[in-house]
Amino acid sequence: MALPDAETLCRKLAEELKPAVGAKTAMIGLYTGGAWLAERLHALLGIRTPLGLMDIAFYRDDYAARGLKHDPKRTKIPFEVNGSELLLVDDVLYTGRTVRAAMNELFDYGRPASISLVVLADRGGRQLPICAQHCGASLQVPAGRRLRLKRAEDGRLFLVLEPEDAA
Repeated sequence: MALPDAETLCRKLAEELKPAVGAKTAMIGLYTGGAWLAERLHALLGIRTPLGLMDIAFYRDDYAARGLKHDPKRTKIPFEVNGSELLLVDDVLYTGRTVRAAMNELFDYGRPASISLVVLADRGGRQLPICAQHCGASLQVPAGRRLRLKRAEDGRLFLVLEPEDAA
């Protein structure tokens, strides 16, 4: 399966988002891939509010079963959430459970005026009624495979398919 170029998708998203960026716009990226994408989009869009980063590990509905499978990061939201027009950024939208967890955590920080979900790729397979308002590409991912965003040493972003059980 040929995957789209992540750098091209990132530029496409930035162009799509430009008209939506205003004085109240703030952005939060979800660790890890969503944080990489958010860093790139934040710079391309020239958003003045500092970038927020979020690790939703403790808010996952499967935390008791999964535990921590990665090195947890600290959530950093260096702006007032109340009243902000928030762009919530993740790399791949799948079941919707990560986004649900992110919104649960986000409301611990305040009540934004709006939340728009921005994703590099939507692979389908939703288990919750969640959709992205801004999406770089919709892809059909074969059963048993996982779509992941990776970052090369030079900072270039790229998509890969891995076995579903890969960490």
